[in-house]
Amino acid sequence: MITVQLSSMTTYFRVSDGVRVRFADNKAESDTTVLLLSPWPESLWAFRRIWDRVAALGRAVAIDLPGFGHSDGRPELIAPDSAGAFLARLIDEWGLGAPHIVGPDVGTAAALFLAANSPQRVTSLTIGGGAVRFPIEAGGALKNIIEAPSLDVVRELDARTNISAAVGAAAASATEPEAHEDYVSAYDLGRFAESARFVRHYPEQNPVLRDLLPSITTPTQILAGGHDDLVPWSNNEYLDDLLPHSEIHRLDAGHFAWEQAADDYGRLVADWISGGYRRSQWGE
Repeated sequence: MITVQLSSMTTYFRVSDGVRVRFADNKAESDTTVLLLSPWPESLWAFRRIWDRVAALGRAVAIDLPGFGHSDGRPELIAPDSAGAFLARLIDEWGLGAPHIVGPDVGTAAALFLAANSPQRVTSLTIGGGAVRFPIEAGGALKNIIEAPSLDVVRELDARTNISAAVGAAAASATEPEAHEDYVSAYDLGRFAESARFVRHYPEQNPVLRDLLPSITTPTQILAGGHDDLVPWSNNEYLDDLLPHSEIHRLDAGHFAWEQAADDYGRLVADWISGGYRRSQWGE
């Protein structure tokens, strides 16, 4: 087994559903389990600034979703609904019970499909920063990728240069070279275009999700940056309007709120998982 350590997170690889998945696991014995889903175009190292706080709550497991970060992928798994189904299988296979899910960015759609189709496998959700609204509202490079006529257009991009620029605000190469290179290398050699399949499914899957949202009874916390040029704040308000048991927090950050506002993000996640999720569940 290959292990890599950055800060207090140690990563491993394990096969689930025939796919090699990179993950971090504090291996704590606890009745509380937290499952964190990597954002895009980053990896599970996106949680390095909140990891200690989350790990103090119980067992903490972070994964690179199939096709993202340094996990392997199959085209059919790189879509919101199939990622949600994959998570259901992984939760069962890895014996995670009914974890609290922390799923920013692309993890938002995957977590919502999981909660809609397998509610017994989830205790609560912390999501946000995903372009899940319908009609779609996205900006900048994300909008261009979603609307590109084909994946060939995305393949023509210089992924290393573009991702390096995109993640600079969250993990600058000068100050955090290990995290920066982990992000950039994750999507080199054609992997960025393959991972883009996920957001290119939004046009047909966001309407499906819209119809499912009112039926999702899982307590949901919506956390996102209020100055996000890629995923406008309206996406988070949309979720808060349609989900029956939700609360919303607007953070003073751009798209990478889990890193740019890590203190607030970690504090809110910890408060939520420590019992705050019951406020939404029982209307407290």
